[in-house]
Amino acid sequence: MSRWELGDAADARGGGRGGGGRGDGGAGAQRRQASWESRPRSTTPTSFSCRRRLRIDIPATSPGRAALKVWEELVNVLRKDGADPAAAFVHRKKVQHAEKNIRRRLPRALQRTRPPQEVQVSEQQRATNLFSEKVKRSPFSSSDKVLQLADEVECIFLRHFAGNDRKVAMKYLKPQQPRNTHMITFLVGLFTGTFVSLFIIYAILAHVAGIFSSSGNTAYMEIVYHVFSMFALISLHIFLYGCNLFMWKSTRINHNFIFDFSSSTALTHRDAFLMSASIMCTVVAALVINLFLRNAGATYANALPGALLLVSTGVLFCPFNIFYRSTRYCFMRVMRNIIFSPFYKVVLMADFFMADQLTSQIPLLRHLEFTACFFMAGTFQTHAYSTCTSSAQYKNLAYVISFLPYYWRAMQCLRRYLEEGRDLNQLANAGKYVSAMLAAAVRFKYLATPTPFWMYMVVISSVGATVYQLYWDFVKDWGFFTPKSKNFWLRDELILKNKSIYYVSMMLNLGLRLAWTQSVMKLHMTKAESRLLDFSLASLEILRRGHWNFYRLENEHLNNAGKFRAVKTVPLPFRELETD
Repeated sequence: MSRWELGDAADARGGGRGGGGRGDGGAGAQRRQASWESRPRSTTPTSFSCRRRLRIDIPATSPGRAALKVWEELVNVLRKDGADPAAAFVHRKKVQHAEKNIRRRLPRALQRTRPPQEVQVSEQQRATNLFSEKVKRSPFSSSDKVLQLADEVECIFLRHFAGNDRKVAMKYLKPQQPRNTHMITFLVGLFTGTFVSLFIIYAILAHVAGIFSSSGNTAYMEIVYHVFSMFALISLHIFLYGCNLFMWKSTRINHNFIFDFSSSTALTHRDAFLMSASIMCTVVAALVINLFLRNAGATYANALPGALLLVSTGVLFCPFNIFYRSTRYCFMRVMRNIIFSPFYKVVLMADFFMADQLTSQIPLLRHLEFTACFFMAGTFQTHAYSTCTSSAQYKNLAYVISFLPYYWRAMQCLRRYLEEGRDLNQLANAGKYVSAMLAAAVRFKYLATPTPFWMYMVVISSVGATVYQLYWDFVKDWGFFTPKSKNFWLRDELILKNKSIYYVSMMLNLGLRLAWTQSVMKLHMTKAESRLLDFSLASLEILRRGHWNFYRLENEHLNNAGKFRAVKTVPLPFRELETD
């Protein structure tokens, strides 16, 4: 078998350019269309002929080419006589990994070779006819090499990954897109309305029972605050991610390609809104039931939040193909790579993007720590919540948890520094997270020892970390303050037409970065007011992160700032039809 080198996009472009020299206009397009329509569709292997006249030359940076070369070399090693059994086992593992990469790349290569006649567009616009005429006259449409390239890709996949079964091969090469309905939109509205109604009911019942008054049940306040805040912060983050998805789609930022998400299983903004609304509806319903059980004198009323956590964990790890299984498994896979940093390579942008989200969810991790301690220690039976708030072990663990997201992100930067030719930008990025860890440590010390000296140290360390973070946000992550840019204080290329939005966003990011100043202010508040302030500050940090996400991916899309699969898509002159 001749050697084939497959990549993501350069293969289709190379085939199109190779056949451009002999394009013959409309006659070539008709001949190509007739050849495409006459392709065999039988499921038997004998009806599929494989031609070997093409050679696909892909640049050395192509992952498909590298994976295929590794595959060929390892297969040759395994075929040698007298190979060590232990070494052969290792090689087989590498071969399986290479085959997995090739299986994933081949469908994408085939998508680049589909004829223009298969593209579904709106026929109601004048630009459609103009675009179609230009496509028919182009070398890409008149050349037969693209057709041959598609045949070769299908042949390779059919022979090596589908057991010569064409029906099985087509399930991978041309998967059916999920059918869009209005059910998701309906469910979003249903859960949102239910959440609002239940929240009003809960607020009225809690006020009548005097739960949140200064003389109310302190133990109940502690339990409700931690459990409700944890799920509320998760729901808020998912909601903002849905807003990001909507904005990325509206501005044609190719987020699925950059994150390496499959278009058939990736979340849409409606899916994210549905997840957010369903979480909040379930949590508030559990709180209402818990309040009714307490008023009825039930013994294990406080076990209900624990049951909610158990159900949530079960849904996350559920092996059945329900509740967005592909998204849940992708989330767990990315979290595994983050937790075991730096032992896992930062291969995809989703790995470090999720780690950045965790740095904004430190209050959520603290709530999760308290909730786990409260139920695992059995204190929900005796209401001894002070065991999980005032003990030395709890405080030390809270100190460690507050550092973990920054540590994971710094380790990712160091791993990339070692693997990307000692790139000093990665080392400087790691220093940003180290400065954040140092500022957090000083604030913890100030809370334990509120002396003027430690207050000055908090101001110095926090100001230094904030300046460092703002510089990285504006210059490195968002690409602003480009020298001699045609857009003052911004970059040359912008996706949003209204430039004032960028300046407002910079000021908003600056203001939200200064939320740490609350820690040095002497505010006299009750327990409930203090809890409310903490929750508000945590929510503002999540809002800042959701706001940061859009500009970070915009910069990646335009400039390949993090070297993760950037592509500048050219918008087609067609109206994008909404089916949901």
